[in-house]
Amino acid sequence: MAEDFDGSDRVAAAEAGDGFWLYDLKVETVLDGRTPVCRHVEGESFTVEGEALVFHAGQRVSMYALAAVLPLLPAKQRPTSSNDWMSTDAEVACPDPHCGGRFRITRTKKRWFSHSETTGLPDQRSTPYWQKDEAE
Repeated sequence: MAEDFDGSDRVAAAEAGDGFWLYDLKVETVLDGRTPVCRHVEGESFTVEGEALVFHAGQRVSMYALAAVLPLLPAKQRPTSSNDWMSTDAEVACPDPHCGGRFRITRTKKRWFSHSETTGLPDQRSTPYWQKDEAE
């Protein structure tokens, strides 16, 4: 089940090799004085929780800009070396070369995911992590 690490059952799962950590992410529009060409509003954001993109009421992101950011999100979610550029570089430019918009990707909290709750392999499945709370 995806949740914050806080119990001995997660330690046991980690030792058994049945899971992995992912960071939640915040993706926020930043301009820092640059002039956008596309529809970028300073401070608008969305979060990434597991595989879900979560847009809060009234928040918008250009689909073209989102297309530039999406390929980086799975890599940003994973723990990396402190010297890896994925750990140190946080901003992605809007794909329009004339636009000043940037998207800052910030790692927030970590979540633990069980392999059996996230895989599609039929012989390794349990209740999907996103349905776990409903089933209990």
